[in-house]
Amino acid sequence: MTAPSDMPGLPMTRPASCPVDPPEDYAKFRGAELMKVRCPVGMDAWLVTRYADVRAVLSDRTMSSRGASSLHVNPYAGPDEEVHPGSVIQLDGERHSRLRKMVLAEFTVRRVKAMREYVRELVGRHLDAMLARPGTADLVQDFALPIPSLVICELLGVPHADRERFQRQSVALVSTDRTAEQSRQARDELSGYLAGLFTDKQRDPQDDVFSRMITRGEATGDPLTMEELVILGLSLLVAGHETTANMIALSVLVLLEHPEQRDVVLRTPDRAVEELLRYLSVVQFGVLRYATEDVAVGEHTVKAGDWLVAALNSANRDEEAFPGADELDFHRESPRPHLAFGFGAHQCLGQQLARVELQETLTQLFSRVPSLRLAVSPEELEFKHNTLVYGVRQLPITWSR
Repeated sequence: MTAPSDMPGLPMTRPASCPVDPPEDYAKFRGAELMKVRCPVGMDAWLVTRYADVRAVLSDRTMSSRGASSLHVNPYAGPDEEVHPGSVIQLDGERHSRLRKMVLAEFTVRRVKAMREYVRELVGRHLDAMLARPGTADLVQDFALPIPSLVICELLGVPHADRERFQRQSVALVSTDRTAEQSRQARDELSGYLAGLFTDKQRDPQDDVFSRMITRGEATGDPLTMEELVILGLSLLVAGHETTANMIALSVLVLLEHPEQRDVVLRTPDRAVEELLRYLSVVQFGVLRYATEDVAVGEHTVKAGDWLVAALNSANRDEEAFPGADELDFHRESPRPHLAFGFGAHQCLGQQLARVELQETLTQLFSRVPSLRLAVSPEELEFKHNTLVYGVRQLPITWSR
């Protein structure tokens, strides 16, 4: 066990030579005993870095999600505070299952499949607009960010005209260096907006996820309260575009650095996307869990009352699970399931939709713009080291006409 004077702190620094790689210390920790780390929120937690251990922790029902997902890196968070109704990310047991079942009904394979044509057309329109420019663009603002934002608006029933509004508030909610006042203001503004939106949908339901959840709850005698709707809406709206937008931009960056891999993306986009998800793992600080009972994690016993951080990006680079884990390899033999979407009862609800968006954006982009390249040197890029979801702030690109 690490002595307090030697205790490392989170977050840890990524290697400057390859900023899409996780912190180098993770590899060292995977070969050692379970490591305790000091978190910005003011507590110490066990850092879980091995693939097998992370899966075990995330699938263990005695591990509470009440501090999820990454509150340990927010100095102003309160992981011991009571969980709000509607927080599908933090609730446990029956309260979590009730909400999850309601949402899962809207993210079935059939519903997501029906969304693919809309996503394909949306990607095509944004490519048309980008290619109509003189030959340069910021892939983040012009392509990677608006597509998942518009998709989640369409799915949830949020007016497209309000997209920039919730994007701005989302930035404050996922930043780790915001003040308590900035966080509260962004949450209050977005909560107030959603409360008004849901009031309208209660009066006049439309063909969207939130309207169907409202009417289904009323029909079954188990209606969602306004507080539940607002908190649930916050989770779906923010998570529904932040992770996918950053994955699109980082995936393009990696493929620009590995041009020989682009043909594989075009031939087998489903396989390529799974490897990109594993390789990049944009939920960069791990997910927080609380032990409600004594439990064995690997060779170590975690006591009831202890906190744990399951480092997803470390697990996805574990050589025991993925030989050559630090290499982008679209030809892995019988690849194991990655943990980019988490694991267990709280696994990402929108993962199938995210896969569709990644497949459509990458295949259309590289088939229509084979000459795509960076417009600046890689050293000039600025990465999001201070946000819960890792990414690149701008991605200047150019192409030949």
